[in-house]
Amino acid sequence: MQRRSEAEVEMPGRPVERTNADRERAMEAVSELIRWIGDDPSREGLVDTPRRVVDAFLEYFRGYAENPEEYLTRTFEQVGGYDEIVILRDIPFQSHCEHHMAPIIGKAHVAYLPRNRVVGISKLARVLQAFARRLQVQERLTAEVADCIHKVLDPHGVAVVIEATHACMTCRGVETPGVVMTTSRMMGVFRDDDKARTEVLKLIGFN
Repeated sequence: MQRRSEAEVEMPGRPVERTNADRERAMEAVSELIRWIGDDPSREGLVDTPRRVVDAFLEYFRGYAENPEEYLTRTFEQVGGYDEIVILRDIPFQSHCEHHMAPIIGKAHVAYLPRNRVVGISKLARVLQAFARRLQVQERLTAEVADCIHKVLDPHGVAVVIEATHACMTCRGVETPGVVMTTSRMMGVFRDDDKARTEVLKLIGFN
């Protein structure tokens, strides 16, 4: 089977259609996995697990039905002449790695330098959550959040820094708990101007 390139894969961001038959197949897949690992899906403690797992997956991966750009469409131009950095620190998030479907748990710092309009701060968190609630790798998550803000708001600059722990590393494989991975994406003035980049990293707490 020929694999489609990343550019050919349809981007998510609209309601996902699921029938009752789809749900039954998903629940049976969970039952099969339980059998495969060596347990009995019909025993009392597991009999309702397939339903619970399917319901949980709808929560974990609800980002596939969201369009993050829509959260940034309502902006405000009357900000009293404010033209400095806007920053939201320590936004908690949970995601799942696309390689092992293991949890990624961390926090993000999102900053932008407005050009002529700002957005409600809760919308920055919603953009992060929409992308996080998909199968992810941290590097892509960081880039997607920054690119979305840069595309829709057209600010002078965008900075996104994410710190997270990965269960695929702490609970399996090399089993090294406590390791934190940090990724960043700087765009516009925060990429081109050393002084601006130093200022935003200091506000985030990295200097």
